[in-house]
Amino acid sequence: MKKPDIKHNPQPRMRYAITVKVDGAPGPFDQVTGFVQYRVANERCVPLQPVSGATVPPEEDVPLVLTRVSDTEYEGTVYGDLLLDEDYYGLGICRWSMTAVVAELKKNAVTFSPDLSSGELNGQASKTVYFWRNDYLDADTERSEAGSTQRSYYKKEIQDELFTVTLTSEEAFQ
Repeated sequence: MKKPDIKHNPQPRMRYAITVKVDGAPGPFDQVTGFVQYRVANERCVPLQPVSGATVPPEEDVPLVLTRVSDTEYEGTVYGDLLLDEDYYGLGICRWSMTAVVAELKKNAVTFSPDLSSGELNGQASKTVYFWRNDYLDADTERSEAGSTQRSYYKKEIQDELFTVTLTSEEAFQ
């Protein structure tokens, strides 16, 4: 199945302000960016795969620009209705939904990747993710760190060696 020609909505209105706040990191990050994940929510608009009979709904990752507000805070904007709902396969209108917002904080070869799910985003939630400072300091091996929302995920002896990244969503519909 070929990938459909996905178009952007010229006038999106479902706007969310995203804030990324870093607390206690051992130093600055080389780059702070991110992306927004979208997926077709109604799978009936997608043809069945030959042989397996499964549906594979289209997905799209759109870059998220995060602007530095201070040494520890970044802001960006995402749109829930950024992608146009269309009939891509002749089976009815495919409706896009935002599935997650992912921040990417890079230090040398390490990418710290906290995220907000669509439920957290729509609920205008804040989510704090803990990371081990040593992962920041030992950043020469290429890898991605997802962190944990639970401080207790880390051994008790290193719980004083953590920093946090908090993502916050605020509805700003036009």
